[in-house]
Amino acid sequence: MNLYYKEIKKEILKHYKDAKCELNYKNEYELLVAVMLSAQCTDKRVNLITPSLFNNYPDIKSLANAKLSFLKEIIQSCNFYNNKAINLIAMAKCVMDNFNGRIPLNQKDLMSLSGVGQKTANVVLIEFLNLNVMAVDTHIFRVSHRLDLSSAKNPTECEKDLSEIFKTKLNKLHLGFVLFGRYICKAKKPDCKSCFLASYCKSNDKNI
Repeated sequence: MNLYYKEIKKEILKHYKDAKCELNYKNEYELLVAVMLSAQCTDKRVNLITPSLFNNYPDIKSLANAKLSFLKEIIQSCNFYNNKAINLIAMAKCVMDNFNGRIPLNQKDLMSLSGVGQKTANVVLIEFLNLNVMAVDTHIFRVSHRLDLSSAKNPTECEKDLSEIFKTKLNKLHLGFVLFGRYICKAKKPDCKSCFLASYCKSNDKNI
């Protein structure tokens, strides 16, 4: 573990004190759908898809009754759109059947929905309720390893490591690390020359 984790936390919170989710949404229904679509897909792409999606399916009830072929057509520019379309309808039906048509806002119940894993559930809880939880996406997983904050083999264990290290302001750290990984500590050609954490990084990917 990086012995300078306190300094890393401080710098992330300082540089991303006003960080916000880049997905567009108006309520918990739209947020959950957008987060489900964002898996292995950019937020920019999701934001191009959701206006038409929400115009056709403005609420959970209408999505539960969606025609699969038409939903696939709407989201076809999204990666893995076939599985996502199936999961979206199944998720909506589960919400209607088991939660009286209201999106549940706790991790256990969210994860009982089709297509909703721990990361997706936690992103919803971070964004909608500001809860002190960590959600690990591909950006955070990569950054955590490059900065030696975790050596976990999967996102769930990485989430556990980061939660134990940082303890507080996990929601703010999640948002900051996402933006840091998206625009600075990129998968290919990381912008190490502009990186404010370069002095704490010993990654083989470091390029200065």
